[in-house]
Amino acid sequence: MRPSMGSVGDAYDNAMCESFFATLECELLDRRRFASQAQARMAVFTFIEGFYNPVRLHSALGYRSPIRYEQEMLADP
Repeated sequence: MRPSMGSVGDAYDNAMCESFFATLECELLDRRRFASQAQARMAVFTFIEGFYNPVRLHSALGYRSPIRYEQEMLADP
């Protein structure tokens, strides 16, 4: 992973991305140690596809998961 680099004066240009990485770090990376890079990659993939996108509620999306939000947006154009 690489840290994001925002431009001067753009405090919110990367806010959602920064929020995601803070959640990833707090809820996954700080709680585990990985024996290999492959194990870490699989844990991050599982976290994103198994919890963050389908289950975790996001205040920016009206307390819906990203998958539910996208399904509702596609159903109601």
